[in-house]
Amino acid sequence: MQFLFKMKILVTGAAGFIGSHMSEKLAGMQHEVIGVDNLSSFYPKELKMLNLQSMQDKVAFIEADLTNHNDYKLLPADIDYIFHFAAQPGLSEKSGFAEYLSNNVTATYELIEFAKQLKHLKFFVNISTSSVYGLDATKDETAIPEPVSYYGITKLAAEQLALAESRKKTLNACSLRLYSVYGPRERPDKLYTKLIRSALTNEPFTLVEGSLQHTRSFSFVGDIIDGIAAVIGKEETVNNEIINIGNSMQYTTREGIDTVEALTGNKINFEIIPPRTGDQTTTKAIIDKAKRLLNYNPQTSLKEGVQQQLNWFKQNFL
Repeated sequence: MQFLFKMKILVTGAAGFIGSHMSEKLAGMQHEVIGVDNLSSFYPKELKMLNLQSMQDKVAFIEADLTNHNDYKLLPADIDYIFHFAAQPGLSEKSGFAEYLSNNVTATYELIEFAKQLKHLKFFVNISTSSVYGLDATKDETAIPEPVSYYGITKLAAEQLALAESRKKTLNACSLRLYSVYGPRERPDKLYTKLIRSALTNEPFTLVEGSLQHTRSFSFVGDIIDGIAAVIGKEETVNNEIINIGNSMQYTTREGIDTVEALTGNKINFEIIPPRTGDQTTTKAIIDKAKRLLNYNPQTSLKEGVQQQLNWFKQNFL
């Protein structure tokens, strides 16, 4: 879909998995895209540089730390739109509460303070997560959040920072809660990258004890990006709204494993590890609101999406 006007759009976390796809999407819509990322060491910098290479000549990239007030001087002041993906992601024993607090709450606060000074800013889109719902993420947007992980807790706080400004009418904003996103460029600590690597290299896959029957709304990154981009042009409709973005189909971890094994023709060997505190047991994206407000309609099957991710992995790592 093409729009009648060109905007200057800031994408935070632009070197990451979903942020890089969003940057490319917006550039393809003929917008001027400014990508910002701190290139943190949470996973290898080389992978983020690979993502940036795919955006070469399409996106202007700035390396900056959103927690550092002075780094905002590096960003242009004539920004029309902000998509805020940057965050300390997921569940990781390498990351303590201080890192989640800094990268999810403080960074969002500083970004919002910057955004409030922008004279031309039309809208601020905060990217949140189903983890705010807690262990059982099968609820609609009216449910009371019950996060149990540092990630979910701090992402909920970041979401409320953005929506508080919307309630005060100092910033037009919405928050989108994403569900189990997978696809090309998925982080190395995520399920399908690990499964594909194990299937192709015969490395053991670290399977969390009891997780084979965990269910997820595995959501292909292309569908997710289409849903996020659909906010453009619907600012009045979605202002101050929370919207779930994901695939309403549920799959077990076992079904995910079976899909990778079928597509690669290889069996995956397992190394059983203890359960992780805060790991969700079930997610199901309730997307009635997204369908109604954004005409959101994810189309990619699990098999199709994993095949695309498998092709990307083979092209870049074999």
